[in-house]
Amino acid sequence: MHDLAYVFAGFSVGLVVGLTGVGGGSLMTPLLIFGFGIKPYLAVGTDLLFAAFTKMGGTVNMARCGMVPWSVVASLSAGSIPAALATLYVLHRIGPADPAVQKTMTLTLGVALLLTALATLYKAVRGKQTPRDLSEQDFERALRPRHWALPLLLGAVIGVMVTLTSVGAGAVGVTALMLLYPLLPLPRIVAADIAYAVPLTLVAGLGHASLGSVDWPLLAKLLAGSLPGIWLGSQLVHKTPERAIRSLLSLLLAYAGAKLIFI
Repeated sequence: MHDLAYVFAGFSVGLVVGLTGVGGGSLMTPLLIFGFGIKPYLAVGTDLLFAAFTKMGGTVNMARCGMVPWSVVASLSAGSIPAALATLYVLHRIGPADPAVQKTMTLTLGVALLLTALATLYKAVRGKQTPRDLSEQDFERALRPRHWALPLLLGAVIGVMVTLTSVGAGAVGVTALMLLYPLLPLPRIVAADIAYAVPLTLVAGLGHASLGSVDWPLLAKLLAGSLPGIWLGSQLVHKTPERAIRSLLSLLLAYAGAKLIFI
């Protein structure tokens, strides 16, 4: 019975991600903790690899279409990967099941969910941006951030957040990238966000696996549901009221974040 419930949970999260682009971590991790009673450190570790494998396919498709701005991905990864490794080192020294680590994870996860809720609501209220075709010269200018150090700093913050909570590389990342690269068309920003999340979640997820923080049978069941869910969501994305779905999601994420902070 639980096996089917895990597959259905994976399918549901995959469907929502396909419909809205909201990161799977912001949905799957609280669902595993509150819905199935999974320990926070196991939920985070398992969800990191869940995110890495599900976003890998999207990155390949976008790369084939020439949508990924690799210079942006490289700048973010230069900050996020070292930060993730440093966070894993601290977790290895203390132990992921330590009560203080568990409390830090739930508190950080709550804050990350509240930030994701705000970012999701912001995108829902603001509405869709019209993609713009840029000349080669304009595109080169659009790839320059407001300051060269900001992508490194953003990457480092998200690297720590993702390693501790598995949340942060989705809606929060997209919103921050929109501020850092205001001239870059939204489809390119989404492609960059998905692409840099793959190595980050893979490194963090494998690091958690080395700590024994990954439930491999659970991961397999979640992926069995999420892959068809993402495919179906991507097919239905143009037939659903995206603004209403994002608004409801922001309320759900805010509730889960507040619950994690005050438990």
